Amino acid sequence: MARVPRRGRGTLFFAAAAVLGVIAGTCAGYLIQADREPTELPPLSQPVLDQAEGEGPEPLSAARDRKVRTDGDLRRLLLKKPAGAEKAEWLEGADGWLGIDTYADSYTDPNDKFGSLVNDEFRRAAVVGWKVGSSYSVEIRLVQFRQHNSMAAVDTSNNHQSWAEEKPGTDSWGIPGTGEGRAYVHTRPDTEPGYQPLYGAEAHAWRGDVAMEIWVYGDRPIPKKTIMDLAERQMERL
Repeated sequence: MARVPRRGRGTLFFAAAAVLGVIAGTCAGYLIQADREPTELPPLSQPVLDQAEGEGPEPLSAARDRKVRTDGDLRRLLLKKPAGAEKAEWLEGADGWLGIDTYADSYTDPNDKFGSLVNDEFRRAAVVGWKVGSSYSVEIRLVQFRQHNSMAAVDTSNNHQSWAEEKPGTDSWGIPGTGEGRAYVHTRPDTEPGYQPLYGAEAHAWRGDVAMEIWVYGDRPIPKKTIMDLAERQMERL
């Protein structure tokens, strides 16, 4: 038999005593319970409750059910071209849809963006654009993702916001009712030899599986009111 240290022997003694105390206490509890009068318990089975009468709530209409609207023709949710404005030249011949390849081509590295869109479960994109005289041009995109494995609409909006915030001379404001949506005005123009200075503004937000992108360009600074009005009215339609 293995030698038990002195301190260990005391520990074993107290442990054994504790075990015996628990056993004795349990036995005493059974004896006390046996002497008591039986307690009347409620039956396990309960009467069946009557079901509420009347019909259930009416299903939401398409106008109120956002999922129904965004699963329909996404182009119908885009803002309409204002009266007097010209359709954007770069959208001539388009039917309002942007395929994954066309959407990727609008980025500086189309091949890399195409792969990212595939991984992000790109579903479809709708677009509208117009030109207001010689003042400025507008392009609005609604980009929808399947979002089975990720929140791609959120990531897309956040990525655009990050790029916008890094551009020098940029002012920004939150878009009411969108949580983290933001609108940006770039006060410093893009300049290239042989071209007039080009000012820009943009807005990015998301709702559900749809990311909103608004791009405005002009030969003079874009007013805050212009980009904010476009962003608020477009988000109200989602």
